[in-house]
Amino acid sequence: MPITKSAIKKVRVDERKQKFNKIVRTKALSAIKSFRVSPKKKSLPALFSAIDRAAKKKIFHKKKADRLKSRLAKLVQKK
Repeated sequence: MPITKSAIKKVRVDERKQKFNKIVRTKALSAIKSFRVSPKKKSLPALFSAIDRAAKKKIFHKKKADRLKSRLAKLVQKK
């Protein structure tokens, strides 16, 4: 348990950030999942936006986001 006043505040802030991060991560991962099921060129910008938003908030590493976008873009080219 945190003892100092600032540590108690930090725990509160961390819990709040964790909730928002989970929302962003879930949106990105569900967008990826649905895109893999039916890859369409029209849904690509929304998918990239979700991935970029997660990378901007440091939920995904920037290079992981780039790798995901590259691999998902290849799915459209195959079809």
